[in-house]
Amino acid sequence: MSEAALDALDRAIVNRLQAGFPVCERPYLAEAEALGITEADLIARLERLLADNALTRFGPLYQIERAGGAFVLAAMKVPEADVERIASLVNRWPEVAHNYLREHRFNLWFVLAAGSLERADRVISAIEDETGYPVYAMPKLREYFLELRLAV
Repeated sequence: MSEAALDALDRAIVNRLQAGFPVCERPYLAEAEALGITEADLIARLERLLADNALTRFGPLYQIERAGGAFVLAAMKVPEADVERIASLVNRWPEVAHNYLREHRFNLWFVLAAGSLERADRVISAIEDETGYPVYAMPKLREYFLELRLAV
């Protein structure tokens, strides 16, 4: 989706919802009223922004470790000719939140969220077995809060 495809209301929605989402019985209604639109219009616009890939994700961010889980940043060295196949194998795992390519010898990166560090280790081992490539795992050791907001 091009930047021009976002109208003023889309921009207001994205900018406002980056600051948080209310915890109440009808959070979409509360946000819609603050934006001067209906709840149905807000939901429809969010669905369209997601469908058009203007937003890649809309939802909460959890500190998974507080619930006993683990986040792991992982990287692989994959020959360019094999990247698409390997990325599709990695993406089949429900624990893989997303992956992306980088111009580096470690060219395929992904984030894994699992119910425990042990489960993350088992998934990483299975990915290595399936792909034939080693996974370089970097579990989160410390949390930093940056509060990144991007004005659109």
